[in-house]
Order: sequence, then C-alpha cells, then structure tokens
Amino acid sequence: MPIKTEVKDRIGEIVFDHPPVNAFNGDMWNELPKTITELGQRDDVRCVLIRAEGKGFCAGVDIKQLAADASAIVEVNRGNYLTFKAIRACEVPVVSAPHGFVMGGGIGICGASDVIIASEDAFFSLPEIDRGAMGGAAHLSRMFPLHKVRAMFFTGGTIDAAEAYRLGAVEKIVPKDKLEEEARAFAAIIASKSRTALRLAKEALNGIEAADVDRFYRWEQGFTLEMYMDEDSQKSRDAFVDGGKKADF
Repeated sequence: MPIKTEVKDRIGEIVFDHPPVNAFNGDMWNELPKTITELGQRDDVRCVLIRAEGKGFCAGVDIKQLAADASAIVEVNRGNYLTFKAIRACEVPVVSAPHGFVMGGGIGICGASDVIIASEDAFFSLPEIDRGAMGGAAHLSRMFPLHKVRAMFFTGGTIDAAEAYRLGAVEKIVPKDKLEEEARAFAAIIASKSRTALRLAKEALNGIEAADVDRFYRWEQGFTLEMYMDEDSQKSRDAFVDGGKKADF
C-alpha cells in the first residue's frame, strides 16, 4: 500500500511508501484527508505522526498524470486542498518527520503540520514555477519569512534543513538514521498529555493565527487553473516528463 497507517502508544502514524519519489496522483491525494481525519478522531490517538520511506518525504503531485491529462488538475487541486486542511483541522497535533526532498505537496503537508522534526538531509522546495503550476506559498509562509518565500518561489530554489532550523520552521534536526526514533520520541511527549487539553489547545492555536491558510491556498489554486490554460504550462510539464528537464522560454 502506498500509504500505511498504524496506531501504537497513542500515536497515529501515517507512512508514505510509494516509490520512486512518493509523488501522488489525484485519487491518492483525495484518500489522504479521510485517513488523517479518522486517525485524529480516534479516542486512542493523541498525536498524528507523518513520515515516509524511500528516497524522500514527498515529491508532491504525479506530474506524469498531469502531463498526460491536464484536466486532472481539478481533482488533484481538490485533494491537495482537502489534505492540507485536514492536517490543520486534525483534532490532535500533527508532527511531520521529513527526510530528503520535501517538494510541492510535501510543503503543504509540512506547512499545515504543527511541528516538523527533520533529518539532516532534508530540503524544502517549491518547483511549481518550473512545472507550469502555482500554489504552496500559503503553507510555505507558515514556515518562512515573506521575502524568503518569494525568492524561493520565483526561482524554484530550495532551503535546506539547517537553514529551515535557523529560520524557526523546524523544531529539531536529527541524523537520517535516527529520524524515526526521534520523531516518535517527540510525538510521545505530546501523546502523554490529556486528549481534551490537546484538542482544545489545537483549536485555540488555529483560531489565533493571523492568516487563514486554507482560504489563501484555495486562492492560489485558482492561479494554477489559469496557468494550466496557457501553453507554457503544458510545455513545462512535457519537459519535466522528458527526463526532468526545464522548459526553455
């Protein structure tokens, strides 16, 4: 199964295992919100932990699907929106434990989470501008300052784990081989608390945020649809599918 779940010691764990790069199609993105919500509603779960197997955490959407059928962006957009919203609205805190690449939809997952514990090799990237799409800046803005977000978005550049830690986006950086252990240990501290207290704290913290990340992200997605109507968008996707190239404009 590409997405596995397990409940142990009051921690509900979600594990991505979809080789080669944990890039999900529309159906998978639309399955995730239910998985996240149901785990968070369980009486025996006080913290949700999201991690991944393989080369990296999550490469976002399946560009090959979108290159073959541009209309699939509608369902992909909906699945992305509902997934990130489910993480932020989850009844209990959500801890993401990324390693390797955190790209596109992976940014949305981490940005919607409450805490990030990252491996030393983790890096965060929004290559949307090179893939003929928009979106992700709303959640990136929960992690990084405004001008860092803009520089990253316009260039399709990356921020490594050390810089993410320096900027306050990451709670802790650990060796890759210790990531699972350290993330579970942190989640266990949360899971030791009263479920009622955690639920109320999560709701209270969400309520005092200055920005409505869900609404802002939905706004961004409208520009993805607009971009998809331009020939440059298809050109970008075709170039990526053709050996991961960048289109020449």
